[in-house]
Amino acid sequence: MKIKKRSLYIFVAAIIITWCYFAVQAFSETIVTDSTTDSTVKSNIDSTTTVFSPPPSAISPSISAANSDLCTVGVSGAVQTQILGFSAGKTTRDMNCEKLKNAKVLYDMGMKVAAVSVMCGDERVFAAMMNAGTPCPFDGLVGLPAKEAWSNNEHLIPGHVPGEKERWDEDDKNTAKSAGVIGGLFLALLFLL
Repeated sequence: MKIKKRSLYIFVAAIIITWCYFAVQAFSETIVTDSTTDSTVKSNIDSTTTVFSPPPSAISPSISAANSDLCTVGVSGAVQTQILGFSAGKTTRDMNCEKLKNAKVLYDMGMKVAAVSVMCGDERVFAAMMNAGTPCPFDGLVGLPAKEAWSNNEHLIPGHVPGEKERWDEDDKNTAKSAGVIGGLFLALLFLL
């Protein structure tokens, strides 16, 4: 009986191996297709080249007053839209710088009272001198006579105007004008968009 079982196993194994062999052959057959194509291609190409350039730019002017003995400050600015650009610049006088330079020159020439008098044109310096007990000179008077002269002529004290609201000095006026011009330009450019 053992021989019959063994023969059966060998027979089944031989069938399975034969079946696998033919199955692999069936799946691995290559398909060959022969074809010949003869073609002529004519082409007409219309092409357009677009060059992208950098965006337009408004460049603010360079205004330099560095390392100079001038009392000016440079201010410049620029605004650019896709259509219109604007740039401007100007110099502004620094009145405090001029006052300091004038006082220094007078002091260097030995005119100390005149130098102090120039500095007393600033209301902050005037108030500081009065608070220190050394009033600013008044028509050549110094010390206590100058203090009495200032109290008799209050309308001449820098920045003191009784009954009147605070006034703008030249720096405040120039700043307001510049801000108005820049604001106007921004609004004009905004309306152009």
